[in-house]
Amino acid sequence: MSDHVLERRQLVPGQIERVFEFFEDPYNLERITPPWLRFEVREASDARVREGTRIRYRLSWQGIPMRWESVITDYRDNREFVDEMTTGPYARWHHRHLFTPVEGGVEMRDVVSYRLPLGPIGALAHSLVVRRQLDAIFDYRRRAVAEVFGAGPAGLAA
Repeated sequence: MSDHVLERRQLVPGQIERVFEFFEDPYNLERITPPWLRFEVREASDARVREGTRIRYRLSWQGIPMRWESVITDYRDNREFVDEMTTGPYARWHHRHLFTPVEGGVEMRDVVSYRLPLGPIGALAHSLVVRRQLDAIFDYRRRAVAEVFGAGPAGLAA
């Protein structure tokens, strides 16, 4: 079964150092995740993400409590980092966070490559529920990031 890819791009006002610093704090993920997921960072091995940082989360999907653990597998200061799920609901989750200074702020890109377990059942769940929910999560994230950085509720969508 092949991976699915979700890509998002957002322009954020501010200096790259300030924007990147916000995302380096693993606990800020709680601020930009929809409340209906009941997302909580339980533990982070480092105060700021860097290569090798391990993060444990707890969330609730469709009312089912889940554990999620990830590790930062790539890190380039003020440029990008990659988190990969080591424990959680997906067969594979590889999330690249990319930051590029541009006129008027920072272009942030999320590139998520993911695969669901359970073969054909996972494929059906993806088409019926999972993709729409991931879109809703990243739509919420766009609005939350825009509010954090003072870009208004919609942000500077690209």
